[in-house]
Amino acid sequence: MNDLTLAPVPACAVAEPAEYLSFRLGDEEYGIGILQVQEIRSYEPPAALPHPSSVLRGVIDLRGVITPLLDLRLAFGQAAPCTALTGVIVLNLDGRAVGVVVDSVSDVLELGPEHIRPAPRLRAPGFDASFVTGIASVKQRMLILMDLARLLANPALGLAGVLPAAA
Repeated sequence: MNDLTLAPVPACAVAEPAEYLSFRLGDEEYGIGILQVQEIRSYEPPAALPHPSSVLRGVIDLRGVITPLLDLRLAFGQAAPCTALTGVIVLNLDGRAVGVVVDSVSDVLELGPEHIRPAPRLRAPGFDASFVTGIASVKQRMLILMDLARLLANPALGLAGVLPAAA
């Protein structure tokens, strides 16, 4: 018996063109809404904190604000060393600053409904892809569009109590 089923696919939620920041995790390219991005920084080793979450790298001092630093590569099962291209995307999620480590940051793209297709809704035990908001195709590139707030709220990442409370 197959545990993987396809749920109904919703229509594309993007009605107007919007800007997305693209970045790489391993061989895949992802995109997030630019309005969630506070800034982009080069990777600097964080101050380590003991925590059972394998994606929490530690904390960084962001101009006086202690900010958790999460490694998206580890969240996707891609252990990778940090290189000169490794970057940190600092997100503003409901007034909370959170840094996420990515392999590299690519560019900012304006995407409209003609570029974005609905993400397939897959259901399987222990698998939650509800953070994938769509799939974009632009000039022979495929981007997996994500809602990082939804991904980081996933209990499977073990981040309960790590992310700062909303202001």
